[in-house]
Amino acid sequence: MNIILVLGAGRSSSSLINYLLENSKNEQWQVRVGDYALELAQEKCKNSENAFPFSFDIGNEEELDKEVKKAGIVVSMLPAKYHTVVAKSCLRWRKNMVTASYVSKEMKALDAEAKEKGIIILNECGLDPGIDHMSAMKVIDEIRDNGGELIGFESFTGGLLAPGTDEKNPWEYKFTWNPRNVILAGQGVVKFIQEGTYKYIPYQKVFRRTEQVHIPGYGYFEGYANRDSLNYLDVYGLQGIKTIYRGTFRRPGFCRTWNVFVQLGATDDSYEMEGVGEMTHRSFINSFLSYNPHDSVELKLAYYLNLDIDGPEMHRLRWAGIFDHTPVGLAQGTPAQILEHILKKKWTLKKDDKDMIVMWHKFQYLLSGEEKEIHSTLIAIGDDDVQTAMAKTVGLPLAIATKLILQGKVKATGVHIPIKKEIYDPILKELATFGFEMSEKEVSNSQSV
Repeated sequence: MNIILVLGAGRSSSSLINYLLENSKNEQWQVRVGDYALELAQEKCKNSENAFPFSFDIGNEEELDKEVKKAGIVVSMLPAKYHTVVAKSCLRWRKNMVTASYVSKEMKALDAEAKEKGIIILNECGLDPGIDHMSAMKVIDEIRDNGGELIGFESFTGGLLAPGTDEKNPWEYKFTWNPRNVILAGQGVVKFIQEGTYKYIPYQKVFRRTEQVHIPGYGYFEGYANRDSLNYLDVYGLQGIKTIYRGTFRRPGFCRTWNVFVQLGATDDSYEMEGVGEMTHRSFINSFLSYNPHDSVELKLAYYLNLDIDGPEMHRLRWAGIFDHTPVGLAQGTPAQILEHILKKKWTLKKDDKDMIVMWHKFQYLLSGEEKEIHSTLIAIGDDDVQTAMAKTVGLPLAIATKLILQGKVKATGVHIPIKKEIYDPILKELATFGFEMSEKEVSNSQSV
């Protein structure tokens, strides 16, 4: 039997492991699931006869090599910083590997050795990055194959709450992915191209420079720019394109309120605060405001950032408990770590909560001298707080890729992302059988957003 080694059993691994176990009998697989917290691995394996949960420490190189050596393929669901550690072990033992994370410089540097060893290290094969690459390249390749010239590409993805879930939540948002990444989102300088001109947005302006997109049946979304869209010029082969812009979707009003935290400095992760053990939510926010014993924290914040004291931004902050006298509950931490801890109290999914993934691409191209436009949309709704849309759209592409590699249907070697047709085509086709299919529509200029 082929052994599939899954390292990491966190929240996004549930659909991945379910798929592997459901196919394990027919495909003659054994699925070994290792996690630092054994109970997490056991929970994900659900007593399946082909599943073997075990306690795993990525810091133990001898244990890592022992597990990789006997595996047929390795799926790393560990935090991104550990992927190269796993990859180097895979190189030592000539084992294929898949991950959902971005390709780091360190990972990219392993390309030549992976080719020499005849293995593939497939990265960015989850949702975003992942399905975004595959669905975009499918349309881009079709446009090119038909003789078209791409002149504009915009892409947004967001993990949000499904309509009807927690309707009193004015943010229409909870954490469905790594909360730390949400807190630190947008930091650095945003780079993109708009109508042939390079554009830049500094961090302190990112959440005020947003785009509005309407998706029929689901309403309006606002998108803020991702850090560096220019990376995708080479990835997608779009050198010379007039417009390229990638961003993240939130519901209207989210970004303007999140900007409050950015302007205060509450998302800073570069230093540790003092007196955290005695800090409340309210004193945390107050620590960023000027001293005035006569005004409330609410008044000082509203005055400092020119907010309406009864406006929607203050309403969202109150709902999140930002002004409460509740103890933070940490002994130490950076502003970003403290803010994450506070927001987790309201932004953690409850048992019956359903999340929603929204992905939207806009392609502008020339065909026979005529400008055309295609909108491509994916909507996915989760089942509950475990079988989330996020877990499914991250885990299923990885699982399908794992199967294809084990079946010998992927011939590429080296460090890759899923932009080759031999990889993206079968994955997208199988995802469609699960209901995860992009809806593509050609629109006239009068309909364009």
